[in-house]
Amino acid sequence: MARRSINRPDEIAYYLGYAPVGTDVDRLVQVAGRRWAIEECFQAAKNECGLDQYEVRRYVGWMRHITLSMLAHAFLAATAAQAAAKGDAETVPAR
Repeated sequence: MARRSINRPDEIAYYLGYAPVGTDVDRLVQVAGRRWAIEECFQAAKNECGLDQYEVRRYVGWMRHITLSMLAHAFLAATAAQAAAKGDAETVPAR
């Protein structure tokens, strides 16, 4: 699958799709579009929860660190969503 940028038509992104036979193109496009949300989630987890700050030597330690970091990120996201729904979200005054 190839995707052309609307802002930069000369740039083309290519995706290799591995899906069962008969998967329609709409589904492949939908899955490829989720990539950006996932990347933003990982970047936020790195910045806010220390996802990339592990210094372990074994798989078990790495798995524990990743699991706790992602759990902390999920908690922060759920808490922020709850606060926004109640109207209690922190706001920064515009300057």
